[in-house]
Amino acid sequence: MKIAMVGSGYVGLVSGACFADFGHDVVCIDKDQGKIDRLHAGIMPIYEPGLDALVDSNVKSGRLAFTTDLGEGIAGADAIFIAVGTPSRRGDGHADLTFVYEVAQEVGEKLSGAAVIVTKSTVPVGTGDEVERIIRETGTPHQFAVVSNPEFLREGAAIGDFKRPDRIVIGAEDEFGREVMREVYRPLFLNESPILFTSRRTSELIKYAANAFLATKITFINEMADLCEKVGANVQDVSRGIGMDNRIGAKFLHAGPGYGGSCFPKDTLALLKTAEDYDSPTRIVEAVVKVNDSRKRAMGRKVVDALGGFDEARGKKAALLGLTFKPNTDDMRDSPAIAVAQTLMDAGVDVAAYDPEGMEQARPLLPGVTMCDSPYAAIEGADVVVIVTEWDAFRALDLKRVKELANAPVMVDLRNVYKPDDMRAAGFTYVSVGRA
Repeated sequence: MKIAMVGSGYVGLVSGACFADFGHDVVCIDKDQGKIDRLHAGIMPIYEPGLDALVDSNVKSGRLAFTTDLGEGIAGADAIFIAVGTPSRRGDGHADLTFVYEVAQEVGEKLSGAAVIVTKSTVPVGTGDEVERIIRETGTPHQFAVVSNPEFLREGAAIGDFKRPDRIVIGAEDEFGREVMREVYRPLFLNESPILFTSRRTSELIKYAANAFLATKITFINEMADLCEKVGANVQDVSRGIGMDNRIGAKFLHAGPGYGGSCFPKDTLALLKTAEDYDSPTRIVEAVVKVNDSRKRAMGRKVVDALGGFDEARGKKAALLGLTFKPNTDDMRDSPAIAVAQTLMDAGVDVAAYDPEGMEQARPLLPGVTMCDSPYAAIEGADVVVIVTEWDAFRALDLKRVKELANAPVMVDLRNVYKPDDMRAAGFTYVSVGRA
């Protein structure tokens, strides 16, 4: 089949490259000429393990191409995916659907044959109805269907998630849309990946409900971590104890500094706004958003306390290890590191940082932070070392070298990478999350 992917960002590029690897002919379309030029040169606009090799092999095979010309890109396409950004709208928190609707308008005007238009972007309930209305009002004479097909890709593991999905959700209102989507995903049927056909509105809501539920699990275990610290319990054992219950499951029960990234913050907020519009309050999600926002600053205060409190912290130095919201990505969107660094700087602490992939993205967000070229360069002269993101590079630090470089052997481990007994034996004052 021929597939057009409108939008060559994280979702569009990963999805397009994977579809091409399945044997489809794929054209990725983007208005950003610089991005398309870089893709032609083999330079990825994002960091995702394995993506550069996947793109390169499929470009060489002739199954993957890039263009800025939407009309050229969608010509003859059986399925046209909309994979553009839907950021939180300034002022009210609703998902900004400007780019989605612009693409729908242009697709309707330039459609050259029967096709299924697939909304891959994360969009509120009812967006597919509006996309269908926009295309229909262009007066296109060609048969089309509008389908919802939300993505469930984890940054850092996106290729594996696409090729071996837990489920494929497709919201379609007619058999034409369902039949084309069956053919699009036929390569995955061979692996017996479950496919769920629903109504379009149900599919749109599934994406938001899934992310809100996962955000709730993260926030719940973070609150349990705070309670563990008060009562002398161990949150990691609590996580294991409840995670062994098949009704709960072990994933997303790792205590830390709060969730961030491109999905959970904006999607929980968009779900709240949709619920308000339909007069159906979602109080649990509302609490999750509020608790997570406050937690990030609280983790900054945890570091200040390790420096002796606000009266003693001014003029001291903190080394932040990890800036991205999670490892194996360069994504800084809503990263807890931003709030942690800002809290420290507000307290008069000098902040140095190192991240294996995210420093270019971090620089404009954290202008007061000194970016270093290695973890040890950041640690030199530090009064506290803070692990913010659990990159593999930080799991086996040379603790003897850390002690020699730092002003004081103090570590605040916001990801519970190390064992408290081991750190005490190594001579560190060690503070972690949810562990006495």
